Amino acid sequence: MADAEIAQIVHRVVQQAFGLRESSAADTLPGSGQPNTPTESNATDTLPGSEQPKTTTESKPAESLPVSDKNIDTEEQTTKKTIAIGADHGGFVLKSILKDDLAAAGYVVTDVGTHSPEAVDYPDFAHAVAKLVSLGQAWRGIVIDGAGIGSCMVANKVPGVRATLAYDLSSANNSREHNDANVLTLGAGLIGTNLAKQIVQTWLTTEFGGGRHVRRVDKITAIDQEHRK
Repeated sequence: MADAEIAQIVHRVVQQAFGLRESSAADTLPGSGQPNTPTESNATDTLPGSEQPKTTTESKPAESLPVSDKNIDTEEQTTKKTIAIGADHGGFVLKSILKDDLAAAGYVVTDVGTHSPEAVDYPDFAHAVAKLVSLGQAWRGIVIDGAGIGSCMVANKVPGVRATLAYDLSSANNSREHNDANVLTLGAGLIGTNLAKQIVQTWLTTEFGGGRHVRRVDKITAIDQEHRK
């Protein structure tokens, strides 16, 4: 082999060796001719097995639910509902107690008397209460006498009034749910104060049941209107 050929072979070997040394400055990826050049790390890491960046978001505080103006407590619901209350001398003391309780519960109370324990006639006060209900000047009416019977009779003589005597919680509930009673009479001489309070509360908070009872209450109203003529 000529010296010139040997020189060329040596030159090529040197170039190849030099080229390998240059490329070794940057490692190549296995199975790839692309150099594995170091890159600056991104501000957001990538999720393992995904090319989507793993971004970090700030946690937001849970927003509080808005307070609905429909969530009204019992006291606000009863405000501006007027209750007419009356009693004869036998129900005077109980009337005073119930009157204070009703006012504390948020009702507007119209007291038609009596205002002392002196003897009076129950028809006068039962009529006064029933008339306010009939005219729409009171939402409900409560009358108290010794037994509650006479006042109930009087109140039911007034057009548009459906008065009921209640002596326990069942009768109070039934008179509202089935009969849509709008005047309650109580016998102070027959029931105690605590029971009277419970009866009043039940009677005021029980809704009319509607349904089949509507037809029957309508018949009561029709009879009432028939005898007004």
